[in-house]
Amino acid sequence: MILEQYYLGCLAHASYLVADEESKVAAVVDPQRDVDQYVADADEAGLEIRYVFLTHFHADFVAGHLELRDRAGAEIRLGARAEAEYGFTRMADHDSLVLGPEVRLDVLETPGHSPESISILVREHGRPHAVLTGDTLFIGDVGRPDLRASLGWSAVDLAGMLYDSLHEKLLTLPDETIVYPGHGAGSLCGRNISTDTVSTIGVQRFYNHALRPMTKEAFVGMVTADQPDAPPYFTYDAILNTQERQTLDVALERELEPLAVDDVLELVAEGAQLLDTREPADYAGAHLAGSVNIPLGGSYATWAGTILDRGRRIVLVAEPGREEEAATRLGRIGFDWVAGYLQSGMLALETRLDLLGRTERVTAATLAERLAGADPPLALDVRTEAEARAERIDGSWNVPLNRLHERLDEVPRDREVVVHCASGYRSSIAASLLAREGFEHVSDLVGGMAAWNASLVRVAR
Repeated sequence: MILEQYYLGCLAHASYLVADEESKVAAVVDPQRDVDQYVADADEAGLEIRYVFLTHFHADFVAGHLELRDRAGAEIRLGARAEAEYGFTRMADHDSLVLGPEVRLDVLETPGHSPESISILVREHGRPHAVLTGDTLFIGDVGRPDLRASLGWSAVDLAGMLYDSLHEKLLTLPDETIVYPGHGAGSLCGRNISTDTVSTIGVQRFYNHALRPMTKEAFVGMVTADQPDAPPYFTYDAILNTQERQTLDVALERELEPLAVDDVLELVAEGAQLLDTREPADYAGAHLAGSVNIPLGGSYATWAGTILDRGRRIVLVAEPGREEEAATRLGRIGFDWVAGYLQSGMLALETRLDLLGRTERVTAATLAERLAGADPPLALDVRTEAEARAERIDGSWNVPLNRLHERLDEVPRDREVVVHCASGYRSSIAASLLAREGFEHVSDLVGGMAAWNASLVRVAR
């Protein structure tokens, strides 16, 4: 048997290739939209990718099932409750797919995170070897049941289904069954996901807080309470995964067009969004005025999906050579409206200094001095409410980054604003948003709370 895990850190997403070594027949489970790695690995091993499974209609990324269908001829398999525009084969509870003499895949219907969710039990020589749990069971947590609320599903009802799926299906498997989840730490599809990406049923039975003995009512209350805000693109992606759409290679072929400065300005005048993907320090030094900074070095796709308007075209500003990466990672969440990129990056603006903007960056020591002065700035904390409750700068005001745009009217325009987060990533995004909206006195705390704490400045707890 061949069972390979692929882990995409920027989306905390795990996908899988399962194959029978003798028959050379393979299935890919929950693929990311750019599918080159699966095809390359299959070619190298002499495998035929004959099937592609989605454990559910993912909300946090666009899956690569159509890409594998068109490129490898793979047949799409979904749970029995799934409804989609493209052709697929339904797999009901206990339906099996034989890949070869050594490997069989058994489907377990495990609704809860979503109504059509399935888990896939991988049998080797008839014995349970591993279970691919999608977003039903994570390492250390379970899938949240509230992401389909906007589509008419009750989080309470789905949480009850999740309890039954866990206790009547997954927890009946042998303790030695390996657990391969659909996400790891950092995913917004769960709250307390471990940094581990593999475990066993037995270990999870003992250590996973959501699998401790409790009534269904207690479980429902626990998994529906205090869930973090879901990015606005989640519902869009869940729907897009049910639709016939263009594949990523088609989108990139059409989108990655180099643009002269005047072409960029014309597109912006027509309503396009300027997205600068460089690191915060580079962006602060000089950027095209009116651009939003979402650096490639962090949770780029998640924040792009949160901040950008998916109905408007996007023009990229990137380090030369990283334009395709920036567009591909947008494509992973279904943001296919890239109108092009600034040719040569910031070098194109060497003679257009009138188009440049800059962001002041202040150190922790400088901010402490200003806060102690007669006319202190507003320390704007764009971390989550939970982070701000744990520790904060005296007198700071907390507006989580994902809520900043809707609360812009609360930010004073006649006072200096110093934005900070945990490390400087989110604060650079926030400072660029404020500048784009016409705020003239905005600074960014270098290194965020990590630098503030390291400088031994007093923190109120």
